[in-house]
Amino acid sequence: MGYVNVTEFILLGLFHNEDVKAMCSVLFLFCYLAILCGNLVVLLTIRGSQLSEHPMYFFLSYLSLMDVCFTSTVAPKLIIDLLVQCNAISYSGCIIQMFSAHFFGATEIFILVVMAYDCYVAICRPLYYMITMNRAVCYVLVIVSVIGAFMHSLVHILIVIRLPFCGANEIDHYFCDIFPLLKLACADTRLLIIIVITTTGLLSILTFVALVISYIIILSTLRMRSSKGHQKALSTCGPHITVVFMFFLPIVFTYVPMGDSIRDDKVFALFYTMVVPLFNPLIYTLRNTDMKNAMRKVWCQEQLFEGK
Repeated sequence: MGYVNVTEFILLGLFHNEDVKAMCSVLFLFCYLAILCGNLVVLLTIRGSQLSEHPMYFFLSYLSLMDVCFTSTVAPKLIIDLLVQCNAISYSGCIIQMFSAHFFGATEIFILVVMAYDCYVAICRPLYYMITMNRAVCYVLVIVSVIGAFMHSLVHILIVIRLPFCGANEIDHYFCDIFPLLKLACADTRLLIIIVITTTGLLSILTFVALVISYIIILSTLRMRSSKGHQKALSTCGPHITVVFMFFLPIVFTYVPMGDSIRDDKVFALFYTMVVPLFNPLIYTLRNTDMKNAMRKVWCQEQLFEGK
């Protein structure tokens, strides 16, 4: 087993200018509150309406939950560090944050894959849709996603806890992640970097390529439909395609380093930890008539009930 002399790490964060820190702390606080409100509204709307009976919205509710959990592992610490300049995080806190971020992030990836499969079955095999995507299958797919994410996160934790940290403790990031920690280890981590790139980077690329191919098949199938059916199917799968590209591209650039060194991709990390969860509720509701109708019924009924 490795030994640990470092008991805490210092997160260097995103910015060094004090005025920029103060301004961004307020900005990120509003973004975090918007992420919580937007995704919880989507989650409660689906759970409080008949949309929960439809597989696509069933998975969307879990995607919104993962967005809330994923961002909550990173954003509160980031905002506090910017406000009060308390950048220290304990060794155990760092390990927990890294595990949580990878667990919720990986679960979100697997749910996006499941949603792509649901979209494929709905459009390419509509006669078998209700049989293939029954409620039991939906629960199994969510459970498998969670188990897969847990195994993925566990691999990263087992890599880190066996490493000795005996010198520098400054993490050039705004949260604890695998690559910045590997930089600080007092050991040769070249083989471990290859393992991380294989388990995270290559997996992200293969998953992204598979999703792109599946959507090419879906879009080619849509061309043979009537214009009305084409528009309805595209309004259903279009938001999902947008989210897949917004979520996967920054992850690929983060976990597949170019060249001989590991790049500092804090901007890409900010994109998939804050920006994508912020826009997900808008992407899935703005052009979705079913969601907008359900929101009116759920929230308007509650207001009428409170008025009475």
